[in-house]
Amino acid sequence: MSFEEEWAGLKADAAARMQLNQVPTYDPDTSPTGADFVVHDDELGKIGHFAFVLHNNLKADGAHAQTTSRAAGTSLTSDGFETGKALTSAARVWGKQVGALLDACAHISNHLDYSQASKKKDDEWIAAQVSVSKISGYFEVPDGNATRPLPRPEGPVI
Repeated sequence: MSFEEEWAGLKADAAARMQLNQVPTYDPDTSPTGADFVVHDDELGKIGHFAFVLHNNLKADGAHAQTTSRAAGTSLTSDGFETGKALTSAARVWGKQVGALLDACAHISNHLDYSQASKKKDDEWIAAQVSVSKISGYFEVPDGNATRPLPRPEGPVI
């Protein structure tokens, strides 16, 4: 087999597996209910909890890494090493990046807490509306324009 033939075969194999600037085609009927996005409360709770735990651990560990790196950078700088300035600069950037990640974790955790509470309120409202519509089905509800009949007096009118 020549180089050109082998190269053409390898390119054909790669082209069959490659996807550029696109996502795989989506079939909306793959879920059992036909829904394209299904979220369960227990899944939201787990994700929110993991974001909360990550936030707490990163807050402590990230601060520790920044503090020790800054102290080492200051010590190296005072001893005349140029790497001390670089380490101090890296510690400053580290602090900013940890802060951004902490904000993201807090945002995720808070948003999922809000989403769960909001979903619960929506479900309660829907349940109340459905039960009211069932109850009102048992009664005659006059429309707003109808006049109410006056009750007839019973017995002798004096």
